[in-house]
Amino acid sequence: MSDTDGKKTLGLRSGARPGNVKQSFSHGRTKNVVVETKRKRVVVPKPGAAKPAAASGPSVGDPSRRPAGITDAEMDRRMKALQAAKSREVEEAAQRAADEKAREEERERRRAETEAKEREEKEREESLKAKAEEDARKAAEAEAAAQAAAAPAPESPAKAAPRQTQSPAATPRKNERERDQRNTRGKGDDNRRSGKLTLNQALTGGEGGRQRSMAAMKRKQERARQKAMGGSVEREKVVRTVNLPEAIVVSELANRMSERVGDVVKSLMQMDMMVTQNETIDADTAELIIEEFGHKIQRVSDADVEDVIKEIIDDEDDLQDRPPVITIMGHVDHGKTSLLDAIRDAKVVAGEAGGITQHIGAYQVKTESGAMLSFLDTPGHAAFTSMRSRGAQVTDIVVLVVAADDAVMPQTIEAINHAKAAEVPMIVAINKIDKPAADPDKVRTDLLQHEVIVEKMSGEVQDVEVSAITGQGLDELLEAIALQSELLELKANPDRAAQGAVIEAQLDVGRGPVATVLVQTGTLRQGDIFVVGEQYGKVRALINDKGDRVKEAGPSVPVEVLGLNGTPEAGDVLNVTETEAQAREIAEYREKAAKDKRAAAGAATTLEQLMANAKADENVSELPILVKADVQGSAEAIVQAMEKIGNDEVRVRVLHSGVGAITETDVGLAEASGAPIMGFNVRANTSARNTANQKGVEIRYYSVIYDLVDDVKAAASGLLSAEIRETFIGYAEIKEVFKVSNVGKVAGCLVTEGTARRSAGVRLLRDNVVIHEGTLKTLKRFKDEVAEVQSGQECGMAFENYDDIRPKDVIEIFEREEVTRTLA
Repeated sequence: MSDTDGKKTLGLRSGARPGNVKQSFSHGRTKNVVVETKRKRVVVPKPGAAKPAAASGPSVGDPSRRPAGITDAEMDRRMKALQAAKSREVEEAAQRAADEKAREEERERRRAETEAKEREEKEREESLKAKAEEDARKAAEAEAAAQAAAAPAPESPAKAAPRQTQSPAATPRKNERERDQRNTRGKGDDNRRSGKLTLNQALTGGEGGRQRSMAAMKRKQERARQKAMGGSVEREKVVRTVNLPEAIVVSELANRMSERVGDVVKSLMQMDMMVTQNETIDADTAELIIEEFGHKIQRVSDADVEDVIKEIIDDEDDLQDRPPVITIMGHVDHGKTSLLDAIRDAKVVAGEAGGITQHIGAYQVKTESGAMLSFLDTPGHAAFTSMRSRGAQVTDIVVLVVAADDAVMPQTIEAINHAKAAEVPMIVAINKIDKPAADPDKVRTDLLQHEVIVEKMSGEVQDVEVSAITGQGLDELLEAIALQSELLELKANPDRAAQGAVIEAQLDVGRGPVATVLVQTGTLRQGDIFVVGEQYGKVRALINDKGDRVKEAGPSVPVEVLGLNGTPEAGDVLNVTETEAQAREIAEYREKAAKDKRAAAGAATTLEQLMANAKADENVSELPILVKADVQGSAEAIVQAMEKIGNDEVRVRVLHSGVGAITETDVGLAEASGAPIMGFNVRANTSARNTANQKGVEIRYYSVIYDLVDDVKAAASGLLSAEIRETFIGYAEIKEVFKVSNVGKVAGCLVTEGTARRSAGVRLLRDNVVIHEGTLKTLKRFKDEVAEVQSGQECGMAFENYDDIRPKDVIEIFEREEVTRTLA
């Protein structure tokens, strides 16, 4: 070979193989270096020279016949490698051919199976068609025979012969036409056998009866073919009924429709709503989406969860007599609890702080005749209005206690109004009849002013004179209660799910949330699952008014219920449910509804209203406090009493009120807001006391609501600005005005009334109009500075920073006095 052969010049490439090597240096530097590797030159023998060598086996090792520099062993290895490569190529080709043949056989097998299934299906359909056509033909023959029998005269043979010869000819033409139509329709089908005429088709002649359409058959064959080939089969759409609440999350809507979330989001975006799968849409928008996807809609409300609590109308045969519920009401210190103690023969009043009732007590009393009476004792203090209202709502009879030596008082009038609003009968108990100043007739007369006419005043309201100290009239009072309960004919069904009212609720340290419940209908048993207000639970224990555990409580029986998950509100209704899931769902719905209601009440104001409120509250001072009480009713009463304290300048703000001991959380909230903590019949735990001492939070303990209200009122009074009172002490008239150097204008005055003092305030009047108000710079009598000038004397006066004074102006002299104000 020469250097000029070919288009490219020869170089080192034929003998060397270039390569790149990356070299690394210090400080992270690298460099690519080209490296050439030299190899031995291999001379390939010419094709003509290889034939003799191949022919003569022993001459392979002849050095003159092989390339230069190659040994016999290396030559043998090369020849063996070449033969192995050729054999591998032959084996791979054979393997590829075998695989292709196997795949072709599998395809043929699947195609044969599909055709066999289609053939069987068609044969079955054709047999059904043949049977239907045979039945139709027999029916037609029977009808023709009937018509022929009904014909008036037989036709002549000459006329009948052409009809017989014409009928067989018409049938083949019709069959051929139908067969041609079937063949024409089958040509467009993917299945190559779909257009062929089968034996059954040829024998029966055409398709008869109501059958599936050709399009449906094609879809079915296509699905079968895809299934046989392992492809995905498109399922038929299932129309679902979607329960649609007022608001729903996009992903939940897609889940209820069994549709892909992406498709739902895409539909919403086509409606110009850029939402994600975690966003909430309203019911109207969701309804459009459901209709677009072809599903049915069923509107539901979140309040439907309470449908499990059904109002059961009891049958008359199931009703049984129940004890009456009697509420003791009246003014504070009129002897309500003492009267109940005398009836119960107990000493409840001795355990009440300050001798006044601050809780609703529920008790059962058994009379000498064996009748059971359920008594509710309500507080008489003005702060416990809501408690008295609840007592009147759950009661059957109200016993109005009025002291004979005190007559009708404000809370007596309020109790009368509660009883009238609840539409319950009333019995007047005139108490303290044993006192020397007792005047029962004055009580009866005072009650007339409030439309309460007792029997002794020719009315219908029973009245009994009693004494809680001596026991006088107690039997007559019980007889009056028994007579009134007989007139009411009180009945209830004990054999049903219990329903009751929460009289009181508290958080006990050892027992947890405890609710005093008056069962109104049904029977409450241990283990019942119930929901009460925003709380739910399972009855863990029932404790009666004597402190004993009971297994069940029937109608009109007050019991303490243990097993709640939280403290309910006093006045909530207790309902027994079938499952805990139902109770939890109802409680969660009520809690959410109450939260939304509070949020809506806070967000209902506009920006203008907020600005107006902020401007109105600019000059209002607030006294923040925290309230913790032993029971829910007391906390509610204290909060209501705090709301009534204050005026346009000062008000009390209850940051938080709750039931239970004072905790570190309460102390932290009080420290952040600078508020004192008011504990009513509760105490702070050790950690809360230590935290309060460290952070300087004031904790006050009370057991009587009077003291708490008075202290808060006194503290709020301290925020009132002192009242400024002005006292006029004298008048002076300017006779002449002098100009004095280094002083300015000085008025020569005559004190016409009272006294002029240098320390007092002055006003300058011109034509009885106030021109200036300020203080005196100087008050002189002749040349001496004096403290005061009496009436009838002359003096010199100069105003501080004011010179516009004229003769005949009048100077009014007054003194200011600060008066401390208190809240009423």
